[in-house]
Amino acid sequence: MKIFVTGAAGFIGSHLCEKLLENEAHSVTGIDHLIGPTSVPLKHYNVKGLNSHPRFRLIEDDLLSVDLHALLKDVDVIYHLAGIPGVRSSWGTDFDPYVANNIIATQRLLETVKDLPIKKFIYTSTSSIYGQKSGKVSEDMLPEPLSPYGVTKLAGEHLCRLYAQSNDIPVVVLRLFTVYGPRQRPDMAFHKFIRQLLTNQPITVFGDGLQSRDFTYIGDCVKGIASIMDNDDAIGRTFNIGGKERATINEMIALLEQLTGEKAIIHQEDALPGEPKHTYANISQAETILNYHPTISLKEGLVEEVAYIRNILKDVLR
Repeated sequence: MKIFVTGAAGFIGSHLCEKLLENEAHSVTGIDHLIGPTSVPLKHYNVKGLNSHPRFRLIEDDLLSVDLHALLKDVDVIYHLAGIPGVRSSWGTDFDPYVANNIIATQRLLETVKDLPIKKFIYTSTSSIYGQKSGKVSEDMLPEPLSPYGVTKLAGEHLCRLYAQSNDIPVVVLRLFTVYGPRQRPDMAFHKFIRQLLTNQPITVFGDGLQSRDFTYIGDCVKGIASIMDNDDAIGRTFNIGGKERATINEMIALLEQLTGEKAIIHQEDALPGEPKHTYANISQAETILNYHPTISLKEGLVEEVAYIRNILKDVLR
């Protein structure tokens, strides 16, 4: 099986490539433009092990300009993870890259594959498309994004469904809920908090710290994503990919203090626009159709992320 992964040098993309390559029948071509909040050295660190793999090839190029027909002509499955992430930085004049990389790049891919005999096109969206909801969120709830980032990811979903209807593309949409673990992006809360704790820097908490998230460990996440490739019942569906535990920001910080042995210096600021107070995934559809069952506890996963941050502070960010 020939698999194409966009955003392959990113947090989730690099883990997914490793997971897919566990099957000896798979070869993986990844593409990454090395942009976004993760630095180039960290992205290279993400794919350090992959680069020596005989069934993996990384292309450092831009989905907005690369010859997609040449790259995709023999591909069986496409995992589209690439894009500009982040709620807070999507406002104002910084919106343009979100439109280009989250909407236009997705449309270019779909235009290319509409005439190709691919077996699946898997689009990774985000829980940010839901906005503020009460209780568990199921896939049939009305999307009401609170940020420009969420709007661009929802637009990508609509494009996927439009092309699926018009051109019979076998599309699957995934909505990921706050993925964490080794290689997490440096703009995400766990990465920032751990790094700040380990370097004795203040931690900025926006709002009262009582906002909660449904946290998904990266190992659980990529098992769910990888399973879609061989599951034809998934075609045409949208799935929440959530985690085993929820926690508030204050609870997260207390746990990280315990795991690092460091005391947090808290700097409180006003809550930011675009952030829902709570996220909570209903994953029953993924459990039933994908046999998706997250197993890693928040504490177990954070032990791994703390170890990762210690390593990059020593090897990459020193």
